[in-house]
Amino acid sequence: MSSLSLSELCALLDEQLQQAFPSTYWVRAEIAQLTDKGHCYLELVEKSEKNIFAAKMRATCWSNTWQLLSAYFLQETGRRPEAGMQVLVEVSIEYHPVYGLSLNIHNIDPSFTLGDLARQRQLTLEQLERDGVLDMNRSLPLPTLIRRIAVISAEGAAGYGDFCHQLQDNPYGLRFTTQLFPAVMQGDGAARSIIAALNAINEMANGKSTNDQCFDCVAIIRGGGATTDLTCFDTYELASHCAQFPLPIFSGIGHTRDVSIVDRVVHSSLKTPTAVAEALIDHNAQQLVRIDQLRQRLARVATQMVAVRRQQIEQLRLTLQYTISSTIQKERNRLQIFSQAIALHSPEQIFRKGYSLTLRDGKPVRRAADVPAGTTITTVLADGTLTSVTR
Repeated sequence: MSSLSLSELCALLDEQLQQAFPSTYWVRAEIAQLTDKGHCYLELVEKSEKNIFAAKMRATCWSNTWQLLSAYFLQETGRRPEAGMQVLVEVSIEYHPVYGLSLNIHNIDPSFTLGDLARQRQLTLEQLERDGVLDMNRSLPLPTLIRRIAVISAEGAAGYGDFCHQLQDNPYGLRFTTQLFPAVMQGDGAARSIIAALNAINEMANGKSTNDQCFDCVAIIRGGGATTDLTCFDTYELASHCAQFPLPIFSGIGHTRDVSIVDRVVHSSLKTPTAVAEALIDHNAQQLVRIDQLRQRLARVATQMVAVRRQQIEQLRLTLQYTISSTIQKERNRLQIFSQAIALHSPEQIFRKGYSLTLRDGKPVRRAADVPAGTTITTVLADGTLTSVTR
């Protein structure tokens, strides 16, 4: 019985593979792992709809090819190949007697990955819309004047310094107060770090902190850095937190190619930290112009109201003066009539008409029977009195 050594079997297998798969093949797969050590070592997988592995294979991209492909991929997509990314790669099948079967990567198609990234972004946006939170933060009203700003940024970052400098040296002399909530702004832990900063701001705004300062808005800013470091801003978890945050959020995270999911859900999205500062300054400047216009309008209305009230007061004064004069004249006329009536009915006038008044002991005599004979009586006439004794 003939036999083969293991190495001979491996050599035969390699020969058969070379004959069966002589050319390269374009393969769709997901990057499960990626290690860049000059040469790039990957694990490519395919998953079923239930997220179960349907296939798995090692792949290698040698350093000279990897440098060209990664730079090209970055230029086209704005990101470097990374774990979790769907890729379309051109490969040849390699077999090594020690390391086994693997793939050798010769080329990559960025347009395939761009399509998948766009699909993933669209799915995330659709999920946020189904959750009813997509436009929640964007619909929040801005305060009339924005003065207190909670800033989420890397501590000591140049973008944060530019942001503060722009606010402080604004041409209108506006005053702002900022408080930094440090966070990691790139890498795998960035989303969790930014969410933690948002929670800290929310606790302070709700009075759960010993610091009683509250804020008018939040600025998430990031200046400089590679575009590939911005993938955290496309995660559903961070976007959902931003969308539902109770304060208006301004973002300036340095996207130059596309708008991130976070940019889509926040109240206002700007390109850079400086642009965020300028937007805040412009908002307050516009409000100050509006306040000044309202002040001028109020002054005009007040002046008009004072003039109208003065006219009304003058009219009331004239009316009152006329009413008083008319009333006094009427009362004078009444007094004159009363005086004349009194004069016509006075005893003197009655006596002048021939009437007289008879008194007995100073009291009027009304009946003859009240005056017996021999009674002394006094008769009052118009021009004097007479004393007599009755018989």
